[in-house]
Amino acid sequence: MISRLVLPALVLLLSFAPAQAAPARVLHDMAGDAVTVPERIERVATVGAVPVINSLVFAIGERTRIVNGLPEFARRSRWGYQSVFAPHTAELPSMQNADRTPRLEALLQAAPDVVLTMDRASADSLRRAGLPALFLAWRQPEDVKKVVQLLGELFGRPQAAQRYVARFDEILARVDERLRSAAPPRPRVLYFSPGTLTQPHLVAEWWIRAAGGASVTDDGRQIESRSFTMEQLLAWDPQVLIVSSREDADRVMRDRRFAGLDAVRTGRVLVAPCGAHTWGNRTSEQPLTVLWAARQFHPALFADVDVNAETQRFYRDLFGVDLSAAQVDEILAGGPRAAAKAR
Repeated sequence: MISRLVLPALVLLLSFAPAQAAPARVLHDMAGDAVTVPERIERVATVGAVPVINSLVFAIGERTRIVNGLPEFARRSRWGYQSVFAPHTAELPSMQNADRTPRLEALLQAAPDVVLTMDRASADSLRRAGLPALFLAWRQPEDVKKVVQLLGELFGRPQAAQRYVARFDEILARVDERLRSAAPPRPRVLYFSPGTLTQPHLVAEWWIRAAGGASVTDDGRQIESRSFTMEQLLAWDPQVLIVSSREDADRVMRDRRFAGLDAVRTGRVLVAPCGAHTWGNRTSEQPLTVLWAARQFHPALFADVDVNAETQRFYRDLFGVDLSAAQVDEILAGGPRAAAKAR
């Protein structure tokens, strides 16, 4: 009799008992802030510089965990390979506003286990809203390895992170050894936006130097971008010009102001490759940037380097995606030409 009374009462009591919290752990982001995250990460949202952050998630093989689509600015054809590397994201909504701030309502509804951002103010606002957010800082070239190692810890994939770091170091060491041995003259190089006459990213100073070039804007600055005048550009007279899109390359070739530059006269106006992101900017593909640029700056010295094969191997081994030869050609030519599918 007693057992028949106690059992229903016990069931009723347990129904009101709080659910056992999922195991959690504390990580320190790149600002040193302690962030509590679940033991196992199943769902991750990326906010702000989404193509860049996605490339980092791809690099440790966790592309299927992303729960957001690309923001409006990244829905152009240039970023078409985002949906090749993570096809499911093509139908997902963006989680940010036009000014790249987080769309809190959408994020709360998506309920990610963690949000990744490269903007500290966004990380702070997300935490105040109850969402675990990791701030990823990336100013210097070596920082990309630290970011990937942090993500390896986040996803429980330290070996994948180490595999990326090893590939990064191996490619850079190989290029550096050959440059040191041959000591070729360094061509004058400019990576720039012709519409605004700016060198948009500090990281370009590093990869141009690492690839055996002499960046004409490498003045020791600490700020991200550097503006210059047309007069200064003519005085520099770069031997190689690199832009981030075919449209910019066409603009350079059509604009009479650039006609007298050595790079234009000799046909050395190059479009940076674009896979997960534009290789000339910050991206997990940065080691490939150095290899590609070294081949462009010193074609004879690196004549035996098969950049296509290296690119195909990089995406297969690190991103976990087998690309066709035609797809690799497209990436190395600056990314897709066709308009991106509407999302």
